Amino acid sequence: MMTPEKPWLIFDGDCRFCRQAVAGWSRRVGDAVAFHPWQEVAVRFPEIPPEDHRSFVHLVLPDGRIFTGAEAVFRLLAFAPGGGAGLWCYRKVPGFAAVSRWGYSTVARNRDALSRLSGWFGGAPTGAPTYFIVRRIFLSGLGIVYALAFFSLWAQIKGLIGVDGIVSAAGFLDSIRPHADSWIVLKLPTLFWLNASDPALEGLCLAGVVLGVLGAFRMMAWPVFALLWVFYLSIVQVGGDFLRFQWDVLLLEAGFLAIFFCPFRVFCNRNNEPPPSVLVLFLLRWLLFRLMFLSGVVKLASGDPAWWNLDALLYHYETQPLPSWIGWYAHQLPAGFQKFSALMMFGIELVVPFFIFLPRRFRQFAFWVFSGFQLLIILTGNYCYFNWLSILLGVTLLDDAFFIRKKQPQAPVPAPGLRLREPRFKLWLVRGLAVVIVLTSGVYFFRTLYREAPIPAFINQVVRWQAPFHMANPYGLFAVMTTERFEIVVEGSNDGKTWQAYEFKWKPGDVDRAPAFVAPHQPRLDWQMWFAALAGYKSSPWLVQLMIRLLRGQPEVVALLETNPFQASPPLYMRAMLYKYRFTRPEERESSGAWWKRELKGRFTPYIKLRETAWPDEGLQT
Repeated sequence: MMTPEKPWLIFDGDCRFCRQAVAGWSRRVGDAVAFHPWQEVAVRFPEIPPEDHRSFVHLVLPDGRIFTGAEAVFRLLAFAPGGGAGLWCYRKVPGFAAVSRWGYSTVARNRDALSRLSGWFGGAPTGAPTYFIVRRIFLSGLGIVYALAFFSLWAQIKGLIGVDGIVSAAGFLDSIRPHADSWIVLKLPTLFWLNASDPALEGLCLAGVVLGVLGAFRMMAWPVFALLWVFYLSIVQVGGDFLRFQWDVLLLEAGFLAIFFCPFRVFCNRNNEPPPSVLVLFLLRWLLFRLMFLSGVVKLASGDPAWWNLDALLYHYETQPLPSWIGWYAHQLPAGFQKFSALMMFGIELVVPFFIFLPRRFRQFAFWVFSGFQLLIILTGNYCYFNWLSILLGVTLLDDAFFIRKKQPQAPVPAPGLRLREPRFKLWLVRGLAVVIVLTSGVYFFRTLYREAPIPAFINQVVRWQAPFHMANPYGLFAVMTTERFEIVVEGSNDGKTWQAYEFKWKPGDVDRAPAFVAPHQPRLDWQMWFAALAGYKSSPWLVQLMIRLLRGQPEVVALLETNPFQASPPLYMRAMLYKYRFTRPEERESSGAWWKRELKGRFTPYIKLRETAWPDEGLQT
């Protein structure tokens, strides 16, 4: 028997399933192991019977030892960076070796059938899947999403959380500072501890736009995406109610994973690009699964009859925060179609997510279904960058072969022997963070399914530790369907008798104004007005602050509105009225031109004035 200079893996070259497996293994171990069909080298190993060659792979080591079957596979994978876990389990965990040998034998006996199934369900891959193109698309798209998010914030941040904004970030931090301990940066991680002035807020947003553009071109990828995550986290921490949307934490979680999806080198091109982390790819898919599946679960778990009776879409287009004009038309569709659509939605949210963990044809199907679902939402409502980010997460379900036409040459992928590998510290860092993310997201996941599920104390401690960083988050949209639409109309007066309304830029107000498209921009004040109308003004203290800022004529806040009926000087008194809004019917819009009809329900807030202003009469005070 010959002894090779480096390990040889000998396999059945006539077996398609074996060739596919070897292609994947070779990408993992690189040039540390040589791969040879037994048909070419059997004469060099006469001690191995031909029937054994047909039944098992053989790993031949330079010291002359030969391993077969499952043990050969685990020893082979141990040559890959970080690939020794399987071999350790094989040698140390009771029963693992026996189960592995049984599994290997079962697969070996049925490899022809498995090869055919793999070809159909997996889409007949020509080798182990690669994700270089997937990573490039994901990172470029995420850079664009970041740029859009920061630009949207820049346009309104002074009015929302500026020094003289509705809820001052500087004032918020100043109120905490006297009571802060040395761990405050970990409890409330934000760069605005250094400076929360208006120039700092706007400057960070503009820097985020620039970095997002750099990220879109994958320039200095991992430092750029690390800074983007830190910048957005800094804003979320001081944004109060205006930055507590699910897509804000979704962007943070996806953005955090993107840091480790990037090649860990400042300058990288296609010739020295290391392969994407399969573990991070899994975490991105796990994130997409939780987002979609839990959005379906919470609807049923809430017990809301609108969802259980499939009536929710009879109300959704009319009562969603910022509908589009297409939403008006969708609302007019027959009730039977709306019920069928709700049923299909449950299929998309409760069944299709499991395709994420199935072979590639299923994953491709899930990608198209999720993308079509998100595009329909884009057409009928305004959910800022959320839908585009969801589609982007869906891209992780694909592989490079999806983007390469059969007649085109394979995308350039560096040879295993020439490819630069990721630094070892990154591999261990990713594994450690993956444990934290899986534990935390698992807690949120199972608490959504089983609210009384007991959680070990140490895991709860991990959840609390990571919570300020939003590395993993709970998800679930529209758990309860709002069946009526209420809108707040803010009014001012100089005499307490004649009241004039402020018009917001995007939320319904003037019944003759068509619902418009505003996404991917998110007018956060308009959005919060929708929530305030549902909860009451005492649950939304920022609403009173808004009215006080309008009494003072604060230009940053006035700029958030479409019209200011008191341009010469601010009003003396403010109030908020509550209206019930409904879409008009087609015949009503044809006759009146109005998109909405409304009914006054009453006064929403007390009358408000500045301290130095006198009441015009006793009645207004009550």
